[in-house]
Amino acid sequence: MDIKRNNLQIKRTLQQQILDVLPVIFDFVLLLIQIFYYTAEAIFRKIVPASLAPLKEELVLVTGAGHGIGRELAIKYASEGAAVILWDINEKGNEETAKLIVNNGCRKPYTYTCDVSNRKNVLEVANKVKEEVGDVTILVNNAGIMPTHPLEKHTEQEIRKIMDINVLAHFWTLEAFLPAMKANNHGHIVALSSIAGVVGIPNLVPYSASKFAVRGYMEALTDELNWNSYNQIKTTVICPFMVNTGLCKKPFVKFENMLNLLEPKDVAEKIVLAQRSGIAECTIPNYLLTVNNFTRLLTPKVAQKVKTFFESGVHSDL
Repeated sequence: MDIKRNNLQIKRTLQQQILDVLPVIFDFVLLLIQIFYYTAEAIFRKIVPASLAPLKEELVLVTGAGHGIGRELAIKYASEGAAVILWDINEKGNEETAKLIVNNGCRKPYTYTCDVSNRKNVLEVANKVKEEVGDVTILVNNAGIMPTHPLEKHTEQEIRKIMDINVLAHFWTLEAFLPAMKANNHGHIVALSSIAGVVGIPNLVPYSASKFAVRGYMEALTDELNWNSYNQIKTTVICPFMVNTGLCKKPFVKFENMLNLLEPKDVAEKIVLAQRSGIAECTIPNYLLTVNNFTRLLTPKVAQKVKTFFESGVHSDL
């Protein structure tokens, strides 16, 4: 009897082990199918791009709209038929952008003076936007600053300002506008990072830290949003190479024919295209992200040699 009982217990234990393993095997097979499917989809989309999301019913808010990339983004969105809200701490620059939009034959944008580094100011201006215009459906966190000098030359005030504008401002605008997006289950969040948020660059240590932070919080936010299986709020992170906006005062590039300063208008067009295509993350030029992902697979010394080979960056502005 003891032998039979022991054999029965062993049989039950084995059956239980099989039952315990089956869900894991099922999940793994499902994962393999998903990997194959989404890889095939990505390859297919390289050949046949997805249709662009329409903009005529969208309300787009662009921070830092008074100059540079922000100005060109506002002009581009307006030209595509979207209603545009301009935010900038520089009232004059903001109004100049508005005039350019109107002169292009587009509908008049809504302009607001706002210090995005000040949470109280962001929430106050955001309430005005909701009352006077409506719920923002596309939020473009573009505003940023870029001091370029060695780390020890940065002051405490300067480092805090970089983080306040380049990172924390994003949280205040999300605090203001994300709840309505969730309530309507509709929206798109676009965040401007930088190539300095993909690879660390000398003379840009605090700036690089801020731009890596943008990529990190956006990745986490995307996953958090997608906990809701019905989520329709999309996110896009853009990491441009150095752009000719005046922020990058002393750039140097080894291969100028292959990798030179980008023009704000060209960058804006690619950002809008990426947002409308539903691309989650891209660099400008787009091959830089692929180069970085490949380089990260190499040993640190080899990766450093690859970076040195391209030899692009900024000299100190001091």
